[in-house]
Amino acid sequence: MKTISEAEIEEFGRELDKIRDDVIASRGEDDARYIRRVIAVQRALEVSGRALLFASVLPPAWLAGTAALATAKILENMEIGHNVLHGQWDWMRDPAIHSSTWEWDLVSPARHWKYTHNYLHHKWTNVLGKDRDIGFVLLRLSPEQPWHPYYLGQPLYNAILAPFFEWGVALHDLEVERLRGGDKSWAEVFAQVREILRKAGRQAVKDYVAFPLLAGPLFLPVLIGNFTANMTRNVWAHTVIFCGHFPDEAATFTEEQVEGETRGEWYLRQLLGSCNLTGGSLFHIMAGNLSYQIEHHLFPDLPSNRYAEVAPRVRALCERFGLPYNTGSLLRQTARVWKRVFRLALPTPTPKSRAGCPTPALTQAA
Repeated sequence: MKTISEAEIEEFGRELDKIRDDVIASRGEDDARYIRRVIAVQRALEVSGRALLFASVLPPAWLAGTAALATAKILENMEIGHNVLHGQWDWMRDPAIHSSTWEWDLVSPARHWKYTHNYLHHKWTNVLGKDRDIGFVLLRLSPEQPWHPYYLGQPLYNAILAPFFEWGVALHDLEVERLRGGDKSWAEVFAQVREILRKAGRQAVKDYVAFPLLAGPLFLPVLIGNFTANMTRNVWAHTVIFCGHFPDEAATFTEEQVEGETRGEWYLRQLLGSCNLTGGSLFHIMAGNLSYQIEHHLFPDLPSNRYAEVAPRVRALCERFGLPYNTGSLLRQTARVWKRVFRLALPTPTPKSRAGCPTPALTQAA
């Protein structure tokens, strides 16, 4: 990309603020109907999926029930839970669809995730040493991360993380590495662990005890169906999230690069550190509209159903200012993520810090 001046960066930021203001001013009943309709569909899918699993003495019923339940869990996690917890629907003032009251169908308590994701990740997107979502403290996904022999196994770690992603997120939210520096006490960690175990216990009882027992002689097919639905949801979430953050085009930054960062520079960092996915309307809904990862990082609290209309305006701005707008198919971006996982598992030289003036540093990182 071309070098962009500080004045252009601030103009870029002002144009994005205008887009944000336009969406906020136009939020209304159509948006409210959208999220309520998605919630209604999700709940209908869950009920029908569980009912079909109760009839799973017939193999087609088991397949249909498992597919319906997996779809319901994906919708609840991606398009509903993730976005409700971002506060995207708080403007409706509906206590049943509000970031302060929503608890999602994952082992990770919403309260833990809102801090590590909404605050740490979205404020410090792709800043090494600040954004703990870079590799989820498990993988080396930036050449600036010092190599260690441990990383030789990261293709295997990532393959295991995918089906158990909700557990990876829960453990990630504990921030146990802060114990070494004395920034967190064991008492705090144990308190969080108790919350996770309580939440995980409720999830386990629901999916692996209560519903299978209600199925009587079909206990095992229902148990396996519920387990398969959870694993499917986890693999899907892992794939979409990694494709939005870790293809080769996604830039990472140092703390020095973002020191004294302006609003325009924050916007630029969100753009350079994110990648979109192409697809149809149903694909975007199933991805929680995180297929518009660029728009989500620019405007994390705008209703997700509006990203599709915002995306062409953001892309036109990128063309106007000569900035990259990274996007690609799910297959292409997944391949690029795995290529990065394999490449950075091997010892590669750690680049020297690109500290200095934020503007050239950011443009050099792309």
